Amino acid sequence: MIKPIVYIDMDGVIADFSKAIKTHPEATSETYIDNPDNIPGIFEHLELLPGAKEAIHQLHLSNKYDLFILTTAPWDNPTAWMHKRLWIEAHFGKIFYKKVIITHRKDLLMGDYLIDDRIANGAGNFKGTHLHFGWDYINHKNNTYPNWEAILDYFRIHS
Repeated sequence: MIKPIVYIDMDGVIADFSKAIKTHPEATSETYIDNPDNIPGIFEHLELLPGAKEAIHQLHLSNKYDLFILTTAPWDNPTAWMHKRLWIEAHFGKIFYKKVIITHRKDLLMGDYLIDDRIANGAGNFKGTHLHFGWDYINHKNNTYPNWEAILDYFRIHS
């Protein structure tokens, strides 16, 4: 049986990047104020978003889905690529072993579901079902699926 493919975005979906921006000492420096994702080491110690780890474990243990991490890494901060991979391993062990995709074109991926907080980098043109997650910081409102409980409810209903 072929399992549906679920891509899970990292920043803003499982990792609290916005908190890292607010608390990192270099985030307000002139060098990084407009490009906080270029701060060296910013992706190394991100906090988990509430419910993310437990929900991903539930999806994994259900054995119904083929889970992948999908993320965009800043081009001008190559250590971010390494830090993201190590962060995923530290928080999820072997669940995502060789199942991490770094891309700036999420619309090119073939899959069934994309859990993402934004429509940027092709997420808005993903060919499967985009589960628009979390807080829309541009329009200052919750997206369709504001938290991990809403995501789990979706999969309970649609599986």
